[in-house]
Amino acid sequence: MLLSVAIRQRIINLAIENDVSLHQLSLDAGIPYSTLSSFLNGKSEDPKISTILHICEGLDISLKDFFDNELFLDVVFD
Repeated sequence: MLLSVAIRQRIINLAIENDVSLHQLSLDAGIPYSTLSSFLNGKSEDPKISTILHICEGLDISLKDFFDNELFLDVVFD
């Protein structure tokens, strides 16, 4: 699986698991909704690690918890 696809899916899965809308996640993470939406819609590729960290903070999880998922077992960089 492509790394960008795995990251997208992980964000979506975490939002669902935490019963939070993507708009609310952007607010909780302190990132513009347009940034999150652009990445999730495939308009931009490979978010900065700092953006992923903000998303983790918004979900109250660590980076380790974010990447500790089967989605990342066989990723390749696109």
